[in-house]
Amino acid sequence: MAGIRSLSSGLRALRPAAFGADPDGERMARIRRSPHFKDGVFQNPGGAARIRPSGSTLDFAKLYFDKEERPHRSPRGTVPVHPTTFADLARPAATGLRLTWLGHSSVLAEVDGRRVLFDPVWGERCSPFPFAGPRRLHPVPLPLAALGPVDVVVISHDHYDHLDMPTIKELAGTDTVFAVPLGVGAHLEHWGVSADRLRELDWHESTKVGGLTLTATPARHFCGRGLRNTQHTLWASWAVAGEEHRVYHSGDTGYFDGFTDIGANHGPFDATMIQLGAYSEFWPDIHMTPEEGMRAHLDLQGGEPAGVLLPIHWATFNLAPHPWAEPGEWTLAAAQAVGQAVAVPVPGRPFEPAGELPAHPWWRDVSQTLSREWPVPELALKTTRGLDLVAEDCVVASVSLTWLLVIVPCAAAL
Repeated sequence: MAGIRSLSSGLRALRPAAFGADPDGERMARIRRSPHFKDGVFQNPGGAARIRPSGSTLDFAKLYFDKEERPHRSPRGTVPVHPTTFADLARPAATGLRLTWLGHSSVLAEVDGRRVLFDPVWGERCSPFPFAGPRRLHPVPLPLAALGPVDVVVISHDHYDHLDMPTIKELAGTDTVFAVPLGVGAHLEHWGVSADRLRELDWHESTKVGGLTLTATPARHFCGRGLRNTQHTLWASWAVAGEEHRVYHSGDTGYFDGFTDIGANHGPFDATMIQLGAYSEFWPDIHMTPEEGMRAHLDLQGGEPAGVLLPIHWATFNLAPHPWAEPGEWTLAAAQAVGQAVAVPVPGRPFEPAGELPAHPWWRDVSQTLSREWPVPELALKTTRGLDLVAEDCVVASVSLTWLLVIVPCAAAL
């Protein structure tokens, strides 16, 4: 037995720090009490969702490494980035709400005088290792230290492209509060964040920070950072309400009927930040296509176009077989079909949803031309055909490539 304990301790010592820490003690006891934790794992709304690619690994590998298709998954030239300055962010938002998309799912939301930083990833790779894993396709628009004080950092889940250890370690040296789903606090404490700065929430729980109410809302995804993903950390979307404005950040999620309830309980929203990249027919259930992302936005707004949609989870990392520019093109087509306002800023350019929206399709300058007929959301079918059609429930979502971000790099290194 002593030898087994010694071996176990040795393996833990070899565990990369980026793997984080597993929940234990009172944190694990709280997880077990959650109504969303059953049979030893967190459950998705509506039941189980596939978290591993469907079909054969060989078929996926053929597509992912295809010499003709692979060039489409990266920009042809330098991705334009707005060099965000302190001056850009020092002036108060004239309308009370300003968003700055910093790439992928990282967004600085300035809401009624408070600053919320969603899923900050300043690292060069979304991977447990600095030498392997998906690398940035454009630089971060500004150094993290130049961002200025942040009232609260919000984390949607613990995958590497949303929870970045180097970024968290740097933020640990500030006074910011962290709002995270159940179990994720174990990672942050492991990296130096004190427990008194954590607000660890189950779905439908809320916390107040500086006049803002932050609520963890359901999402359809999964979790894990290591070779043994225990599903003991929750994933969430987030609703943030100030005195005058409300915003929503989807985190990673597949399309599900819960968006309507989230909107009814916490909306309508002045702006939504919706994940609509890294999808594939090989992994339905876990991520949304731009069509589904648009449907989710409409559900959140009571079924009609309202507010502004900011597409996130695209353009920064190559995580799926679809062309790099496809989420941008498809989003514009879906928005035009239903009459929904969207903002497509270059990374780093602040904008106010109530002001002039960035609408130039900047990606066309650095990508190959895409020509296809894009699927349109249900509302567009009713509008353009005058028929009360119910769109086919084609949940063509996708799964975060954690098996590529985690398992493949780890297996190669071990």
